[in-house]
Amino acid sequence: MTKSHIRSLSNVRTVLLAATLAVLAAITASPARADRCEDIANQLKNGIDGLKVNFAARNTIYLTHRSAKELSLGCRGQNYSLEFYAKGDRKPKPEFLSLVGATAAIVFTVPKDDTTTGTTRCLKRMGLLRGDRVTMRFRRLNLECTLTRTEASIAITRGRDE
Repeated sequence: MTKSHIRSLSNVRTVLLAATLAVLAAITASPARADRCEDIANQLKNGIDGLKVNFAARNTIYLTHRSAKELSLGCRGQNYSLEFYAKGDRKPKPEFLSLVGATAAIVFTVPKDDTTTGTTRCLKRMGLLRGDRVTMRFRRLNLECTLTRTEASIAITRGRDE
């Protein structure tokens, strides 16, 4: 091999090394993408008046609104992909039902009328005849309503495979 061959091989190696480093830098420097749960929380904040995003802890984002005592959005549980939880007064007011329906519509991309109907049915079924815990399925959503002495709560989930 001549000196010119050795120089050209060394130049090719240098160019390949520089190109590889440039590609690695581009891959690792790409901006971080917010996960789906944060995107949904931002949609809720922008889509519902008075709703505020408090803080995130592990797979749960806690929300606040004047019509509810407690609101949370859970992502990626063992048996579900998304979960919306809301707690209000023992006798749910129309504002609470409307809030839960509107929020569930945004979270699960289902029409607001359907989610409002499902949440109203679930919360109204609790009582003397059916007990303090009602579980039902409505429009591919799993609804679980619970009644205590002072408050009513609803958890809406969609299974992982749906």
